[in-house]
Amino acid sequence: MENTSKIYVAGHHGLVGSAIWKNLLSKGYTNLIGRKHNELNLQDANAVNAFFEKEKPEYVILAAAKVGGIMANSTYRGQFIYENLMIQNNVIHAAYLNNVKKLLFLGSTCIYPRDAPQPMTEDSLLTGPLEYTNEPYAIAKIAGIKLCESYNLQYGTNYISVMPTNLYGPNDNFDLEKSHVLPAMLRKMYLGKCLEENNFAAIREDLNKRPAEGRRGEEEKRRAGEEEKGRNGDDEILKLLDKYGIRIAPSPHHPIAQSPNRLIAQSPNRLIASSPFLSQKVSVEIWGSGAPMREFLWSEEMADACVYLMEHTDFEDLIRVNSGILRDNSHSNREIRNTHINIGTGIEISIRDLAYLIRDKVGFKGKLTFNTSKPDGTMRKLTDPSKLHALGWHHQIEIGEGVERLFKWYLRNK
Repeated sequence: MENTSKIYVAGHHGLVGSAIWKNLLSKGYTNLIGRKHNELNLQDANAVNAFFEKEKPEYVILAAAKVGGIMANSTYRGQFIYENLMIQNNVIHAAYLNNVKKLLFLGSTCIYPRDAPQPMTEDSLLTGPLEYTNEPYAIAKIAGIKLCESYNLQYGTNYISVMPTNLYGPNDNFDLEKSHVLPAMLRKMYLGKCLEENNFAAIREDLNKRPAEGRRGEEEKRRAGEEEKGRNGDDEILKLLDKYGIRIAPSPHHPIAQSPNRLIAQSPNRLIASSPFLSQKVSVEIWGSGAPMREFLWSEEMADACVYLMEHTDFEDLIRVNSGILRDNSHSNREIRNTHINIGTGIEISIRDLAYLIRDKVGFKGKLTFNTSKPDGTMRKLTDPSKLHALGWHHQIEIGEGVERLFKWYLRNK
């Protein structure tokens, strides 16, 4: 790619896309194109084709997708498979019709079988059943891999598929219902910290910045004539937090814990009025047993790996790395598959250990409870990044440093 090449980043405001956009700018690329969802609906084939015909991007990075954690994947199964299939089919086919020189498609390591040997190599794709909780999303991403691979083999295109491990970083999704495990735990523990400090002002600020369940911010409520008074608004907050496992724990000496606008605790002799300095015992619930092992990669490092591959790697290189055989005009009787690339660290941590790491970095002093009635998902999901290493790229940021960076970013952007 030249610094003046026209590069379209689909999904440039998301966790992945924004990190790639920032990386491209830092490396001197000046002709970047991005469209918000309200400007270009990638599920609309006609709109996507019109966009490509008008803009004629030379390179495409397909980072747009409907994503979410285990709760969202379990709840919105139809949306996850349909919307992702529509997005990637429309963009990849439009890239082919408009002679895009190179395309990078981003998937996920959930494409691998539930019981794949660990660490997972690219060759384990389609060798066993998928994890049920994210099967629709995984099937969509597998289809995207095969679409890129098939277009390369039939039409001679130069499309690369990369499978990042679990990502976290700036512009992550912190939605209490739909986010992935790491940002979800970080936000829940921050809200738990605020709750144990009786800091309802900070909780309101957080919920106004990132509404839960469509909860509107206080300014919008005032404009609509729906401003809530004192304790009623606080009680609503307590109910909302409780729904997502952020709870005040009763104790023998302080059996009633409520909002700072009420008398919150009763001793044998008197009522104790709340104070911003009165600490409360708070617990935060984590889904599952905490036993599953997960691998995490800082999103800005993932972006650096993607740009590196766009600059240095073609589909032919992936065939060589994969099989040591050069493709030629007689490949019709040769099986060429699994040319995608894992992007990961090759290092894992248990959900339990991650939870306590986040607890420490956030400064939450309350209790962590693990709800074993909720699904664990795949017990291990560790990538083998050997192919990526062979192509010349390695990660640098470890999980402890990354969580600390993410929490600082969260506080700056709350």
